[in-house]
Amino acid sequence: MSTMKINWGARIAILYLGFVALVVTLVFMSMKHDTQLVTKDYYQDEIKYQEVIDAGKNQAALSSPVGFSVNNENVTILLPVEFSDKIVKGDVQFYSAVNAAWDEHFPIDGQSTTFIIPRSKLHPTRYKVKLRWESEAKTYYQETDLNLYRQ
Repeated sequence: MSTMKINWGARIAILYLGFVALVVTLVFMSMKHDTQLVTKDYYQDEIKYQEVIDAGKNQAALSSPVGFSVNNENVTILLPVEFSDKIVKGDVQFYSAVNAAWDEHFPIDGQSTTFIIPRSKLHPTRYKVKLRWESEAKTYYQETDLNLYRQ
């Protein structure tokens, strides 16, 4: 019975070819992966970021942060009591890091401090909620992580 012996040069060549095959496989897999930008106008958003910082400071000066209440049917947004008799305009962005197609925008408009968003319009995932609103020529901004997985 004869046993086949592989010399050390052939072993190195096999190891090298295995590594090359692994790298080529990873390159092809990464080319098929769909990459999505956080926002299409990221450069313009970066220039305006100082406005977001100022609006965040305005929100931090309020008596309480914006409240979120989640049940099986709705997501309820509760603005602080300072806005109970004031006209509020703005928007709520539900940003999904998983899939850009799941991002949703809802307007805020009126004199109410409670805004209800039907849960049927949102996917069961984790969202970063970006809330911007304006009242009496002052802008406010708050970001909150919100988990909407089904119970």
